[in-house]
This record gives sequence, C-alpha cells and structure tokens, in this order.
Amino acid sequence: MKRKLFIVGTLFVSLFIISCKNEVEKQVEVEEKEEPSELWQKAKTFFGEFPVIAENPENTITEEKAYLGKVLFFDKRLSKDNTISCNSCHNLSTYGVDNLSFSSGNDGALGGRNSPTVLNAALHIAQFWDGRAKDVEEQAGGPILNPVEMAMPNEKAVVERLSKIEEYKTLFAKAYPNETSPITYSNLQNAIGAFERKLIFPSKFDVYLSGEEKALNEQEKRGLETFLSVGCVSCHSGNILGGQMFQKFGLFGNYWELTGSKKIDEGKFDATKNESDKYVFKTPSLRNIEKTYPYFHDGSVEKLEDAVKIMAKAQLNKELTENEISDIVVFLKTLTSEVPEEYKK
Repeated sequence: MKRKLFIVGTLFVSLFIISCKNEVEKQVEVEEKEEPSELWQKAKTFFGEFPVIAENPENTITEEKAYLGKVLFFDKRLSKDNTISCNSCHNLSTYGVDNLSFSSGNDGALGGRNSPTVLNAALHIAQFWDGRAKDVEEQAGGPILNPVEMAMPNEKAVVERLSKIEEYKTLFAKAYPNETSPITYSNLQNAIGAFERKLIFPSKFDVYLSGEEKALNEQEKRGLETFLSVGCVSCHSGNILGGQMFQKFGLFGNYWELTGSKKIDEGKFDATKNESDKYVFKTPSLRNIEKTYPYFHDGSVEKLEDAVKIMAKAQLNKELTENEISDIVVFLKTLTSEVPEEYKK
C-alpha cells in the first residue's frame, strides 16, 4: 500500500511540476510579446487598414469587365488621331503619372493641371483636382472627349469606332453578357473604372500597420512621429493619407509665392464660381508620393523635400528644420508600392 501511495504521489508531483512549467512558459511568452507602441496605435487610429480592392456597389467588378477596362486603358484608338491613351498621362510603369508638369494631348496642347496618379484613385472622395467627377467611372469618360486631351468629338463617335473593331465586339459581349448592344459609352466608363479599382497596391507602411513594427527603421518611425506631431495628418489621414477632403492651398499666404507657379489657378472656383472655393483643391493622397513628382496641381515643384517645406509653411505656418524635413521624406518613401508587372505595358 505504501509503495502504491508513493507512486501515485510521485506521479501527482510530476504532473503538477509539468503543469506549472507550462504556465510559466505561457507567461514568459506573454511577457516577451511586446505591447503595441504608442506611435503604432496613433498611426493605426489615423490611417486604418488598406483595402485589397476599391469596391463600387454600382459597378460590380468582374474579371471580364476589368480585362476590357485594361485593354481600353492602354488603347490609343480612344484618341482622335490614335496618338495617346489613358496610360499616356497615367503611365502604370511610372506609378500612374508621366512625371511632367502638364500632359500633352492629341493635338500637342498642354492640359491646365498636373495629371495625378491613377494608383489608388478609386479610393478618393472625388476625382480631378477640383472634384468635378464623383468617381473613377465618371472620370474615365472625361479626357476622351476633352478637346485638349484625347479630343474625340462625342460619345457616338467613340462607340462607332469601337463597334468596328472585332476584338471589342468580343470583349464587350463577355463583359456585359446580358446586353444585346453592349458597346456603349457608359459601359466603356464602367469597364475602365473596374480596371482602375484594382490598382490598389500596399507598401512597407502597410506591413507596419498590420502589427510588424520592425518593418520601419528608426528614422522612418521618427518621420512618422514628426508627420503626426507637426500636423500633416490634419489633411493627410485615412488609408491613402489624403484624398478625402478639399482644402484651400495657402491657408497662411499665397501659394504661388512659395511654389513659384507661373499661373495662379483658382481651383474649385473655376467650376463653382463660389468665392469660398477660391484656391481650393482636393487634398492629394501621399501614397507613392516619392515617385509621382512634380508636385501640386501645376507640377511647379520638382523635389519632395521642397514640397514638404512649402506645405508646412503654407498650410501649417511652420518652419520645419532640415532634420524634420529629412525624416518626413524618409517616412513618405515607405508609402511607395510595388506595381505588379501585369499592370505595366
């Protein structure tokens, strides 16, 4: 009997020790897992999560529709003389821009405002610098008919041209299988919009926001902290760091005196004629900002460092130090995405 009790007792002690050891190991694991930093928590609050795709309940994205949109996006036959495509001004090989202050149209004339990047554009509150188009679908129809840009005379001419192309007869039928006459201007806009809604590409900053705080180095984190503390986030928040509001450019002085702009653009006022809209523009997204120079609505500033300095003065009335500017620029470079080869041509 004593031997049996001894064995049972020994087994109980062994199980108790193992149990305690497991609890200790669990506790160590909990202690070793670092709590999210205050900086990360602030960043998560201001910027949220980056989506995989920009959905539109009024324009369901299908593989066939997006493919048609891609073909249209790269097709120069959408311009009067078959000379330029959507990609000419929004080159996907160079982050959705042409890196020019103003883009050249079908007849060689220059547009009046800088061509913004098409990457992540579907996540903006509206389209164009003055927000005159509500979404990428509406925007897609504008440049094709603009006499300074692609210069097609009217929607009918576009539809007639596409209807003579066998490839488009097939592609439109596949994209809109329930329509007897699928080649319409509206369907063209929706197809290009569906394609652009897939141009959503994450960056290193999104790895950081997902919880991998080591994804950013110390200077990048310092730049993020400066970006938040000096007030840049007041306009450049949300998952694309901007694009969600309209703001007067030059809250503390005339913007053109800082940018050296050759022409004074009155922004939304040109479209609305409301005095309160003078010098008001849509706040641009800062994603891929490293690659989408030159900056501002008129492409008047070439260097990102200069753009940061100007914005601090014009919008925040602050003179940033060289170190602060350098840190912010280093942070902004973490917003650069990799554009998959399948989206380039």
